[in-house]
Amino acid sequence: MKETTVFLIDDDDAMRKSIDYLIRSIGLRCQSYATAQDFLDGADPETPGCILTDVRMPGLSGLDLLEEIRGRAFLSPVIIITGHADVPMAVRAFKSGALDFIEKPFNDQMLLDKVQEAIELDASRRTVLSKRATVMDRLGTLTTRETEVLERVIAGKANKEVAADLGLSEKTIEVHRSRVMKKMQALNAADLIRMVLEARQTPETIA
Repeated sequence: MKETTVFLIDDDDAMRKSIDYLIRSIGLRCQSYATAQDFLDGADPETPGCILTDVRMPGLSGLDLLEEIRGRAFLSPVIIITGHADVPMAVRAFKSGALDFIEKPFNDQMLLDKVQEAIELDASRRTVLSKRATVMDRLGTLTTRETEVLERVIAGKANKEVAADLGLSEKTIEVHRSRVMKKMQALNAADLIRMVLEARQTPETIA
């Protein structure tokens, strides 16, 4: 299992070393980069944690980086740090998906609190996505007929209605429904509906 990591991106050597030391002082792993491109080239998207990036840097800025990773596989929340904040910059950062926007100079404890919050959010997202993948795998084991039954159960139809829709006997529908429940490992109909609907959420709707 990959170790939780704070990805730090800042072209200011002194600032980068200072924040790196601060992060490590509470027992967290910190991986530092001088440019956004170095991060994109070297960081593993599958590593849990968070991204802490400056705004003004050579090449890609922190805001450019935010927009770049939206199209990649990075799940980790992003915290923007900057010594040159203004309202349009903050608006762009949040619209691009930043978790928080911190101005320099900042209080060390406040930064650590924000990092911990981001790490907890990342862990929660990954748990949801893992459960989603499991349910999607189970859905893939259903036959065409079982899938047809499932869709009607999700729509709230009773066995009698499903039977009429599919031109089958109610007893046959009960057999298919039982197989669906078993394959999906659902406790009851409500559990089945909940897990399928949650699994079908788009990634953007996952908090």
